[in-house]
Amino acid sequence: MLNALQVVTTVVVGVMVGVEFSVAFVINPILNALPGDSGQLGRAHGGRMLGAVMPVWYITSLVLVAIWAIAGWHHHATGLVVTAGALLILSVIMSILLLVPINNRGRTWTPDNRPADWKQQMNRWDRYHYVRVAVIIAAFACLAAALT
Repeated sequence: MLNALQVVTTVVVGVMVGVEFSVAFVINPILNALPGDSGQLGRAHGGRMLGAVMPVWYITSLVLVAIWAIAGWHHHATGLVVTAGALLILSVIMSILLLVPINNRGRTWTPDNRPADWKQQMNRWDRYHYVRVAVIIAAFACLAAALT
């Protein structure tokens, strides 16, 4: 049973990392290169869509890691699992304090109501997101190492 939990947790966190990585290094650069207002409209739509899904995904990942840490407390790799959990907690805190406020504003913007500094706010979100991606990649690496 513990093996199944380990695999499911690693896959759930790994897919989340893949989505966040693609947002940072594929989707947003594509949106930024679109002409006119298309990029801003795409980011607003993405903010609404992923803003609804990602909180559930982050919390589910964290809960799965916590269950793994508790269920496997006496196994050799528990330290790596606990470290992964701490990194996921850090990513949730970063999200709530840094990324969500910008996302909540950006997802409501249209070309008619966006603020003059909207590009600077999106660039700030991108910088914070790069750091968050690095944190969750480190968490995923800890989980993958714990499997071996």
